[in-house]
Amino acid sequence: MSFTLAHFSDVHLGPVAIADVFGDFRLKRIIGGLSWGLRRRAMHIRAHADALRADIHAQAPDHICFTGDLVNIAARAEFRRGLEWLKTVGTPADLTMVPGNHDAYVHLAHDTGLGLLNPFMEGDGSSNDHIFPFVRLRRNIAIIGLSSAQPQRLNKAGGTLGKEQRTALATRLADLGARGFYRLVMIHHPPLPGLTPARRALTDAPELREVLKDSGAELVIHGHNHTTQINGLDTASGRAFVVGVPSASMVDKDGHESAQWHAYSVNRARGKWQTRLTIRRLHGATGRFVDVRSGILGQDIEA
Repeated sequence: MSFTLAHFSDVHLGPVAIADVFGDFRLKRIIGGLSWGLRRRAMHIRAHADALRADIHAQAPDHICFTGDLVNIAARAEFRRGLEWLKTVGTPADLTMVPGNHDAYVHLAHDTGLGLLNPFMEGDGSSNDHIFPFVRLRRNIAIIGLSSAQPQRLNKAGGTLGKEQRTALATRLADLGARGFYRLVMIHHPPLPGLTPARRALTDAPELREVLKDSGAELVIHGHNHTTQINGLDTASGRAFVVGVPSASMVDKDGHESAQWHAYSVNRARGKWQTRLTIRRLHGATGRFVDVRSGILGQDIEA
């Protein structure tokens, strides 16, 4: 039987209020607030994120994956609003999240920031509140969550995993592969070198690539770049695909990929994993999501 997954990212849930910007002063929050007011509020439309949520629900996937950037400037009130919105998408059992750089925009006490979202970022039976990588098992699918979210300098939007996460990831991938699981890795930043400019990149992408190559994986999903990206990676267990999804709230205008989510259907065929990708994109003129591309990764859709 197939297992179906939905993937969305980069909600950037608005609006950003004046109180969010000045309530707990940080210079970077001021810059982020100006960016929202001058540019980003016209790009990220709350109604589009709500329509995407409704479209995912209509497709009724077995599980939902969200690769971060729920908020904009990591204000306490943003996390409270974001939590309420996330609850309308799915329960912690049905929705898995990893954080993005905007979720770690500035240093913030865990309990009043990302800690509110812990139930969506924990492994099965976990008693730890923010340990990465975590693993969730859904039938024969292993969902592995990584955190690349680290507070950055004013002009940076990159991320880092660190040696501890990479080492643990290698162990988990090898173990899950030996046990016959389909390994789905979630990360916010593009996990391979060269997929985004240096100031926005994962600092240890070359090291992560080597972990994936040596330990194997079937699919790696990410966000961050607000564009569709499909890349291949040859690993010890075969060809893995690395797929990025655009923003879940993006406006449908020239120069932008409108709000989008990806539907995956995973099957086992003739002893091999088979992954079908369907891209669902907002058609701004009608306000509806439509299929714009569909096919089996490695057959109909190549990197």
